[in-house]
Amino acid sequence: MIIHNAFGVDLGTSAVKVYCHHTGQTIAEKNMIAIRNGRQVLAVGDDAFEMYEKAPENIQVSRPVMNGRIADVAQVEYVLHTMIGRADRSAGYAPMIFFSAPVNMSEIEKRAYYSISHAGYFRSPKVYLVDRPICDAIALGIDVSKTRGSMIVNVGGQNTDISVIANEQVIISTDISIGGQLLNEAICNEIRRQENLIVGRRTARRLKAVLSTLGEDIRETRTVTGMNTLSGLPRQSVISSELVSFAVEGQIAQLADEIRTFLERTPPQIRDSVASEGIYLTGGTTRIPSIDRYLRRVIGCPVNLSDYYEMCTIQGLAALIKNKELQKWAYTIGNRK
Repeated sequence: MIIHNAFGVDLGTSAVKVYCHHTGQTIAEKNMIAIRNGRQVLAVGDDAFEMYEKAPENIQVSRPVMNGRIADVAQVEYVLHTMIGRADRSAGYAPMIFFSAPVNMSEIEKRAYYSISHAGYFRSPKVYLVDRPICDAIALGIDVSKTRGSMIVNVGGQNTDISVIANEQVIISTDISIGGQLLNEAICNEIRRQENLIVGRRTARRLKAVLSTLGEDIRETRTVTGMNTLSGLPRQSVISSELVSFAVEGQIAQLADEIRTFLERTPPQIRDSVASEGIYLTGGTTRIPSIDRYLRRVIGCPVNLSDYYEMCTIQGLAALIKNKELQKWAYTIGNRK
């Protein structure tokens, strides 16, 4: 008996998520790969992330996806096949692979998805692309066939995708270089400026998760260890929520300005629909407490925060795979509907 399996894959900058239709399970791991001496792959996913900022000089730990797009085809190919193998050891014959893809990709960028899928142990895979905003819309319960204007803002690890869906398609979309990693860097820079202490991005990420707030008077602290910029020696310092929130709010304020500018460029009739329906907010960085209330106040438009956060796109892909009627939004490379 020939088994045709189906996978949904969201290749994000920060994490890669894979949905397996056969098992009904979704796995998510860091989109990182560790390579020794430029040749030998040591670890993939969360295992590679554990080596980040700790590995010796001959081991390079990197992200093969940058700004939501494939940066290194060979490395992404290895990550993809490893992650699908972890989701289901038996891919079956001619599996269908549905990728969430950025809008406005070049043909070369689209063919990269074909290349990484047809290598390795897969046998005659069928590759489909689905615009990332469409995946988000499906997960958010937006009827893509009927909406007169829905704006989706996905704040990811390295960039933010802002899109408007109307007339059964993504009519306008842009991406800006504001995401979780930029917030981490802002926290590192602020700690260095105020405390004369150098901390790693992993430490900044943990501080962002527990201390950042927007518009709320919460006073908490955490003790971190870093390198003293004056002596070069290790030193501990107490970091306050005020410091972390100040660094984060500066970047989120820029994001609010970009969303407001984008909204102003949207056609009036569609803008009215967005104002009535509200902006849909999703992505891993939207876990920052009160980010929806902050954006609502600054932009002057209702904001609907998704409960899926960074899992929104893969949830949409999973729903599309389960429902053949939704698969009309998927297209093959070089044959877009």
